[in-house]
Amino acid sequence: MSVNSTDPMIGRLLDGRYQIRSRIARGGMATVYLATDLRLERRVAIKIMHGHLADDSQFKERFIQEARSAARLANPNVVNVFDQGQDSDMAYLVMEYLPGITLRDLLHEHKVLTTEQTLDILEAVLAGLAAAHKAGIVHRDLKPENVLLADDGRIKISDFGLARAASAHTATGTALLGTIAYLSPELVTRGIADARSDIYAIGIMMYEMLVGEQPFKGEQPMQIAYQHANDSVPAPSLKNPRVPVELDELVLWATSREPDQRPRDARAMLDQLFETHNQLRTAPAKRGAAPAQRTMVLPSAGSRRSGRTDELLLLADNETAQTQVIGPHGRSAVAAASQNTTALTATVRKRRKNRWWLMAVVVLLIAAAGGTGWYFGAGPGSRVGIPTSLAGMTIEQATAKLTALGLKVNPTNGSVDSPTIPVGDVANTGPAVGSFVSNGARVQLLISTGPKPIAVPAFAGMTQAVATAAIASAPFTLKDTLHQFDGTVAKGLVIDAWGANGTSILAAGSYGELQPVSLIVSSGPLPNVSCKSVAEATQILAGVNLTARTGKQDFNDCAAGQVTSIDGNVDAAGKSVPIREGDTVDMIISRGPDLVQIPDVVGDNIQSAKNQLEGLGFVVVVDTTIPEAFWSFKPAVVTGQNPAAATMAKRGSKVTIKG
Repeated sequence: MSVNSTDPMIGRLLDGRYQIRSRIARGGMATVYLATDLRLERRVAIKIMHGHLADDSQFKERFIQEARSAARLANPNVVNVFDQGQDSDMAYLVMEYLPGITLRDLLHEHKVLTTEQTLDILEAVLAGLAAAHKAGIVHRDLKPENVLLADDGRIKISDFGLARAASAHTATGTALLGTIAYLSPELVTRGIADARSDIYAIGIMMYEMLVGEQPFKGEQPMQIAYQHANDSVPAPSLKNPRVPVELDELVLWATSREPDQRPRDARAMLDQLFETHNQLRTAPAKRGAAPAQRTMVLPSAGSRRSGRTDELLLLADNETAQTQVIGPHGRSAVAAASQNTTALTATVRKRRKNRWWLMAVVVLLIAAAGGTGWYFGAGPGSRVGIPTSLAGMTIEQATAKLTALGLKVNPTNGSVDSPTIPVGDVANTGPAVGSFVSNGARVQLLISTGPKPIAVPAFAGMTQAVATAAIASAPFTLKDTLHQFDGTVAKGLVIDAWGANGTSILAAGSYGELQPVSLIVSSGPLPNVSCKSVAEATQILAGVNLTARTGKQDFNDCAAGQVTSIDGNVDAAGKSVPIREGDTVDMIISRGPDLVQIPDVVGDNIQSAKNQLEGLGFVVVVDTTIPEAFWSFKPAVVTGQNPAAATMAKRGSKVTIKG
C-alpha cells in the first residue's frame, strides 16, 4: 500500500461519512483509497473516478455499471460493493477492503507458480466468474491485476468496470476495451464479447502462471492483437516441461481461437478443473508406487473321495516330488501317494511350460512398447512443434530452422496479409506456427504481402471522438493526435489524417490494416496578439499551449516595442508549415511607424520627381495636363506638391505633385 500525503483527498470526509486515510492505487479511470466508514466503524476501499472524466457520460455510466454489476453478485470470490454515490463532482464506489496483494504482484515476485498454486487460484477465480456468468454478466477485463489475494487466504475478482450483460452479441462499443494481452480473438476482430471471451482471458492467465510470461509479445499493441487474432496459444509445457499434459489440454481448450471450441462458461471450465485437479492428485501415487500385490486364497489339496476327510501335505521341490500322505491314524500310504506324485509332476511341468510362454509374451510387449516409444518419440510418429519464432524470418532462415527440426518445407510458398511482418518475410505457416505436426511432415511457408488494404473513412470534418472510433473499427491503430491552428476549420474537427510516412491518407483511398494513423485536429484560429505588449502576448499564447519568444523587429503602426504578429514556422526546405499546440513561435516586435521626410521637388522635372518620391517608398499621383509622354522633357516641371516639402510621412502613403 502506498501513501501519498500530498494527495488533496487524504484526510477529506467524503459525503459526510467516509474519512479518506491513504491512497492504495491509481488507475486510468479512478483512484482507490483506504477509508473509514464512520457510521459503521469499519475500513473500506473507496474508488473515486478521476475529475477530468466526470463530464464524460460514457465513463460515468461505466463507473456506475461496475457498482450495479458487482452488487448483483453474492459470492465469496467477488469483491463486495457496499455503496455508490456522488460528492460534489466526484463519483465514487465503496467496496470491501482486502489487505493483501494482487496476482500480478505474486507473479512479479515468483514469476512461475506451481501446478497446485495455479489450480487453487483458478478454482477461486472461476467460482466467482461462474457466479457472474450465471447472473448474465461478462467481466471483459480479466487479468492478474484484477485478482486479489487477501492476507487471510481469500481470493476475489475485482473491477467490473467493463462488465456488461451477457448475450450472444455483446459489443464493445465505439472503441476496443480491455487489456490487450488478454483480449480474445473475437474481441480483436469483431468487437464482440460473451462468457467465452472471459474464458479465453482465464486461459491466458493460466498460461502466464505456469510459464512466467504471456504467450504473445510485441513492441506495439497491434502486434499482440494480431497474434491473438491469427495465432494459437502454444502449450505451456513447450516453455515449462514440468507442466502436466492435463494442464496443457486445459489451457489449449480455454484459448481456442474459435469461441465454440471453448468451455461455454466459467461453470463448465470449473467442473473440468475439479476433475483435472483430482486426476493430478491421484496420478503420482499410481505412477510412482510398486505394483500392487494381489492376495490370493489357494484351496487345500486333498482327497475328495466320498466320506474321506484326509488332509494331504504335498511337498514338491522339483520334477520328482516326494510325497507323504498322512492319514487320520498316522499310517503311511505310499501306494496312494504314487498317483498324486505323478499328477503333481505333470502339473509342475505344465506350469514351467506356461511360464516360458508368459516370458515370451512379456518380451514381445516390452519390444512393442519400445518400438512404440521410438516411433512416437523420435521416429516418424513423433510430434514436432512449429516454432512461433518463424514469424519475421527470411525464407532461407525459416527453411533452415524447419529442416533442422526434421520437417520438410513445401517448395511452393503461400502468401498472407500481415500488418506486422515486412513484405517478403515469413508471416505464418500451414499448419500455423505453434501447432504440432508429425515428424517429417511437410510445412508450407506463408509469405507476408504486407497489411491488407482497407478503405479510408472520410475523416475530414469528423469530431475527434467519431474519428477515433472509425480508426478502431476500420481497423487501423491510432498513433497520436496533433492539434493544429486553422482559421478555416472549427475547433475540435479533424483537418487531416496521416499515415506512417507522415503524409495524408485521405486522397489514397485505402491504407494498411492495423497501421498507425495520426489525426490532425483543429485548435481553431491563432489568437490575435497585434499591438499587445510582449508580456501580454506571451501569456495569451501560453494559454493555447504555445511557447513564445521575441523575434525580428519591423516597422508597424503598433507602438514601438509592441508585438505586431506571430512569425510562422518553416521546415528545412524553407517552406511554411502549420503551427500546432506545443510549438515555439517568434513574436515580431514593432519599431513603430516607418516615417520618411518628403523632399522638395517643386521646380524639378516631373518624371525625375516621380522617380525620386517612389524610390523613397511613396505612392506618387501626378496631377497635370501635360501628357505622360512629355514628362521627361525639360519644360515639364513640378509646380506644386502635397504634402509640403519636409513633412514626415509613412512609407507607402500618397504624395501628389502638380505640373
